[in-house]
Amino acid sequence: MKAARPLFSYQSPGAAEPACPFLPMTGDEMQGLGWDACDVILVTGDAYVDHPSFGMAIVGRFLEAQGFRVGIIAQPDWRDTQAFRELGAPRLFFGVTAGNMDSMVNRYTSDRKVRRDDAYTPGGEGGRRPDRSVIVYSQRLREAFPGVPVVIGGIEASLRRIAHFDYWSDKVRRSVLLDARADLLVYGNGERQVAEIAHRMAQGERIDEIRDIRGTAFISSEFPAGWVELDSTHLDTPGKIDAHPDPYAMRPGRAAATDKAAAPDESDSGLRVVRFARDLPRERRDRAVIRLPAFEQVRDDPVLYAHASRILHTESNPGNAQALVQRHGDRDVWLNPPPIPLKTAELDAVYELPYQRRPHPFYGDARIPAYEMIRFSVAIQRGCFGGCTFCSITEHEGRIIQSRSEQSVLREIETVRDTVPGFTGVISDLGGPTANMYRLACKSRKIESACRRPSCVFPRICPNLNTNHKPLIRLYRKARELDGIKKVLIASGVRYDLAVESPEYVKELAQHHTGGYLKIAPEAIAEGPLSMMMKPGIGTYYRFKELFDRYSEEAGKEQYLIPYFIAAHPGTSDQDMLELALWLKQNGFRADQVQAFLPSPMATATAMYHTRRNPLRRVSRTSERVRVPRGLRVRQLHKAFLRYHDPDNWPRLRAALRRMGRADLIGDGDKQLVPAWQPAGTGGRSQRRPGKGRPFRTQHTRLPDAKPRRRTTRRRGS
Repeated sequence: MKAARPLFSYQSPGAAEPACPFLPMTGDEMQGLGWDACDVILVTGDAYVDHPSFGMAIVGRFLEAQGFRVGIIAQPDWRDTQAFRELGAPRLFFGVTAGNMDSMVNRYTSDRKVRRDDAYTPGGEGGRRPDRSVIVYSQRLREAFPGVPVVIGGIEASLRRIAHFDYWSDKVRRSVLLDARADLLVYGNGERQVAEIAHRMAQGERIDEIRDIRGTAFISSEFPAGWVELDSTHLDTPGKIDAHPDPYAMRPGRAAATDKAAAPDESDSGLRVVRFARDLPRERRDRAVIRLPAFEQVRDDPVLYAHASRILHTESNPGNAQALVQRHGDRDVWLNPPPIPLKTAELDAVYELPYQRRPHPFYGDARIPAYEMIRFSVAIQRGCFGGCTFCSITEHEGRIIQSRSEQSVLREIETVRDTVPGFTGVISDLGGPTANMYRLACKSRKIESACRRPSCVFPRICPNLNTNHKPLIRLYRKARELDGIKKVLIASGVRYDLAVESPEYVKELAQHHTGGYLKIAPEAIAEGPLSMMMKPGIGTYYRFKELFDRYSEEAGKEQYLIPYFIAAHPGTSDQDMLELALWLKQNGFRADQVQAFLPSPMATATAMYHTRRNPLRRVSRTSERVRVPRGLRVRQLHKAFLRYHDPDNWPRLRAALRRMGRADLIGDGDKQLVPAWQPAGTGGRSQRRPGKGRPFRTQHTRLPDAKPRRRTTRRRGS
């Protein structure tokens, strides 16, 4: 892996200015700062909260620290271009993001129903951002300021950087770069990319000349001279495919993806296409790009879609990833290799920028739910090497853990203590994408740079992975010993298969950092869905639970684990969900809310959902097919199994149990799942409970790790 330029080594483009109290959102604020224009204007689908948990605040404050004048347009009215003219035109470029969440995930449930609220909007009000916000915002900017460069980024753009399956329209869409008509796409954490883009443009370089920055994607009409193509269908052969015309053909009849001879292709300009990596001269490997099947091919052929997904994920390690290119019509979408992860000192500096740690005064006293949730939390790391197939963290942040220094984290805790209004002495979270990957990494940098495994912990923990939790334990202890800190809680998800490698960590967690309940995510208990999720078996959960219960009891605390599960994930059968429902009842769990699998763009599980193939293994025409619960009826049934205790679900479950030949599970016995009777006002038609004159009204209590208890009250007079 080549060394990256230090993040704060650039020369400021102008005279140093003091940090703004808040980045300006209006023309009046700009005038108050004495600015005639911004260098960069950031457009976001979230309310502007000046806190390092909000992506636009990080990018804005980081560019400010680089010497640029930055403004923010937050949640503009996308129906009116005037809202995008509030700050005028920037000198350099507009930066566009949907916000901390994908706009479609933010707006719709897994059943494609519109959500009524939005945690990133004042008052939690829904409907303040458009569908596919990155596209809409970019198009409005093109209308308002033709010719001004547009750079898109954030999780929505990052997960749509190539042709991708779109769950909400149930079709494969082309790269968001084309629909947004953007000049550049920044994927992953963007500090390195935006610094390079801004400084090079400030020095007079045109944005259409910036084509060599890692972690960016762009559109190209011509293949660059001196580069060599590797055919992805020969790196990982999916079988015979239809020929796709090569738009760069020097003579008729040449094709870019066929099963013809694999000899190197020579043209007037020299070596141009190489079928196999072994045919590539060593001196040319730094100038090689892997050509994925074209958009039209992956749109029409599920096998090629699964193949492209597999190649994308195997080329995700910054240490060995090649550039990727994918044809869309008569143009290429070119993806440079992923960005180099930040070093500890760089990450410290980013998180210690002068954030106000509260919403912009523009919002007055309006409550922003997402801010309320994180205002007393501190991020200690980035990235995740878990590789869960349904999760977008690895695709966006990468699998190499980037950790802050102990001193930096402690300084931020003190800042929260001393400056954040309403602080009562409790840090609500000390974590990141996961709670316990702090300073965990491969034991060998050489091995790490060469590795192409999608997960460091599946199917088992890699022997090359350092699982030492002592630095994290030390950080926890120092944090809770700070003056004015009463308690430090852990709200980020605990990777319990890692935690059991360090009983001392589980003890620290249970005795000092759990507030009665600890959320963990087994996600499933059956081998079928677990193998498709790349999650550990339920035995690991039991080992963690035994340690957690023992250490909680030693501390004299009554504490419970709250496990989370996903319904309708690829690989899941009705029988798997039935076994999970029986397990939940046996262990006394009654879920208040359940999560159905939502196929987010670019996730491996989404490729399974769309293609019914398994990209975790070599994809071919004859490779294994994956069971996929599709359709509203089966998805609702799987959710009903998770909420077996809800009377509204009993009719659906009784019908399913009879169909599955398990009518023996219908009844009032401890080992039966649902009763044969139906309470009045639930599940459609009311029924009387056998042997009783009137139906009961049933209220349920959620009793983790205890026998379920049903509190029943007869109607008055019965």
